[in-house]
Amino acid sequence: MSEYHSKPLDAFGNLAWDDDEHDVWQRLIERQSHCVEGRACKAYLQGLERLGLSHQYAPQLSDINPVLQETTGWQVTPVPALINFERFFTLLAHKQFPIATFLRRKEDLDYLQEPDFFHEVFGHCAMLTNPKFAQLTNLFGQLGLAMPESDRVYLARLYWFTVEFGLIKEDGEFRIFGGGILSSPGETLRALESAEVRREPFHLLNVLRTSYRIDEMQPLYYYLNDFSQLFRLLSEDLSSNIEQAKSLGMLTVSDLIKENENVT
Repeated sequence: MSEYHSKPLDAFGNLAWDDDEHDVWQRLIERQSHCVEGRACKAYLQGLERLGLSHQYAPQLSDINPVLQETTGWQVTPVPALINFERFFTLLAHKQFPIATFLRRKEDLDYLQEPDFFHEVFGHCAMLTNPKFAQLTNLFGQLGLAMPESDRVYLARLYWFTVEFGLIKEDGEFRIFGGGILSSPGETLRALESAEVRREPFHLLNVLRTSYRIDEMQPLYYYLNDFSQLFRLLSEDLSSNIEQAKSLGMLTVSDLIKENENVT
């Protein structure tokens, strides 16, 4: 259970942010806006400019929705702090991105295990202004609804290592597009600059077989060559890849190291 609770919208569809929450937003966006410069992918930086998020006040959903609607036909939808796979994939399939309408407290400024309003808005909404990425996110939702519940954990891994913690190669350099990285200063620096993590080329079977932790910084990131690469894979027979992943079993970082040693 979360110790945080989403704020309800008032009769005018607004969120009653208080002064402390505005202060938290200001601190977060000022710090992270500087951090993502030169590290985020081009699509993200272009989307962030389109959103025009205030650095003084926590925004309203009505500030975000017109931009998303105009660029890709998406909307953000308020949800409780935690929702299940069924609700999550249903929203994505209908071009609605779930937004937990609470902001972390000052004592949780540097790290929060669960996604808050800043994570959802600053981390994800900029990418949803990009037509290719928005179409890809919509496809995740459609696939999630169509597959058996027992297989959704594999799609969740795929979502985690792309939409949440994905890297992409641009002009020969690693850049970030995953919202879980882009909303965290520590993760942003770690993903691109730490010698302690592995950055592996995206391989669908490997991603489907890789588990993840939500309570620590990632030891492993997968990178795409372009977004079309992932879209092509998701448009193929994902179910057969999932069955193959089941037969092969889980993959660890140590396994990846051994694979690379065998290749070389």
